[in-house]
Amino acid sequence: MKNIILLSLILLLLISASCNTTEPPSNTTLTLKLEDVSCIEAWIKLKTTNLQLPTTLTLIQFNPTGDTVTQNIILSNADSLLYIDSLLPNQTYKFIATIEQSNNKSNELSVTTLDTTSHNFTFQSWTFGTIGSSTLYDVAIINENNIWAVGEIYVADTSINGYTKYNAVHWDGNNWGLKKIGGYGYWPCRTVFAFSATDIWFEGTIHWDGSNYTVHMNGWPLMPNGDNWQVNKMWGSSPNDLYAVGNNGNIAHYNGQSWTKIESGTDLPIRDIWGDFNIKTNKYEILAVAAEIAIDKGSKVLRIDGSSVTEESNKGLSWDVGGIWFKSGSKYYIAGAGIHYKHFLSDSIWNRYLPGVVTNYVGYGIRGSDINDVFAAGSFFEIAHFNGLSWHNYLDEISSTSGAFGIIVVKGNMMVALGSESGRALIVIGKRN
Repeated sequence: MKNIILLSLILLLLISASCNTTEPPSNTTLTLKLEDVSCIEAWIKLKTTNLQLPTTLTLIQFNPTGDTVTQNIILSNADSLLYIDSLLPNQTYKFIATIEQSNNKSNELSVTTLDTTSHNFTFQSWTFGTIGSSTLYDVAIINENNIWAVGEIYVADTSINGYTKYNAVHWDGNNWGLKKIGGYGYWPCRTVFAFSATDIWFEGTIHWDGSNYTVHMNGWPLMPNGDNWQVNKMWGSSPNDLYAVGNNGNIAHYNGQSWTKIESGTDLPIRDIWGDFNIKTNKYEILAVAAEIAIDKGSKVLRIDGSSVTEESNKGLSWDVGGIWFKSGSKYYIAGAGIHYKHFLSDSIWNRYLPGVVTNYVGYGIRGSDINDVFAAGSFFEIAHFNGLSWHNYLDEISSTSGAFGIIVVKGNMMVALGSESGRALIVIGKRN
C-alpha cells in the first residue's frame, strides 16, 4: 500500500511539473527602430514587451548583395541598443529580430548608410602683414564671396609709428580687404560669429549690419580684451541667443538686448564653444572646452544649459585641448594633443587617435559640416579630413616648418584655415573639386 501511495505522489509531481512548463506570453512584441547611422555603422534600438529575460535573440541582417548575416544576442533588458559595424557607405540594409522558441518576429527595419564625402580639394593661400608679428584667430564664412577673418595685422607705412594696425580682413569674392572693426584697428580682434551677411558679431560687443558698426555694451559683465577678460570664441543659435567664452572661466550670454554673465565653476581659459540642435531632445546642446595653454592644469568639458553650467566627463581626455565640434547625439570631437572622440556624450570615456594615425602634431582647430565631413588643423599647417570612412592628411600639400593653423571652419564644399607663417597672418581656402 505504501508503495502504491509513493508511486502516486511521484506521478502527481511529474504531471504538475509538466503542467507548469512556462510558455512565452502570446502578446510578446519586438520592435526595431533606427537610433543613428554613419557611413559604416548603425545603432538600432530594440524595444520588447512581455518578454521573459534573459533570453537569446537572433538578429538577421539582409545585405544589399543578397546574402544574410545572423548573430545571436543575449538580452538582459527589455530595451537594448544594438551596435552594427562593418557596413558599406551609401547602401541599404534590412534587419529583423526573432526569438525562435516563441516564433516572435520584429518589424523589418530598413537602414541606408551615409555616403562618403570627397577628399579631393584644391587649396589657395594668402598672407597679410609686412612688419612685426601678424596672425589671424577666427573666421566666419557667410558664403564663398563673403568671408570675415579677424586677428592683428601690422602693415609698414610712412605714418608716425612706421606701421598701421588692422584687426580684420574681408573677402568679397575677388580680393581681400584690410579692415578696422568699429573704425579702430589697434586692438586685436579674436573672434567673429555671423548669423547672416547683415548680422555679424565681433568680440561680443561690436555688431555689423552690413553697412554700419554698433557697439553693444549694455550689461556686458567685463570688458573684452581689457584688464579683465579676453573673449576667445562665440556661438549662437539665433540673434537672441548668443554665447561668448573666454579666459578665467568666463561665459556671457546675449538675449538680444543685454549681456549676462554665467558662472562656469572654473577659472581655466574656455577656449572653444559649439552648439547643435538635438532632434531627440528637441533642444540645443551647447558644449565648451577649457584648458590652460602649455601648462598642465587639467581639462574640462562644460555643458551650458540656459544660465547653468555642468561638467561632463573628461575621462580619457588629455590636458592640452582647445577645440570642440560635434553633431549632437551622433559624434563628438575634441582636438588638442591628439583628436579625441566619442559617439554618445554619455559614453564613459573619450577615445583618442594615436599620434601619426590621423595627425602628427598638436592642433586645436576642429570643425565639420556633418559626421562624414570633418576637418582638423594644427601645427606645421597640418590639415586632416574625415569623409565618413577614412581620414586623409594634406600635410604633403600644405606644409611649413615655421607656422601653424589655429582655427578651421567648414561650409558646404569650402573650408578656411587661419594661422600665421613666419610672422605673417595666413589664410588658406580649400575648395572641393
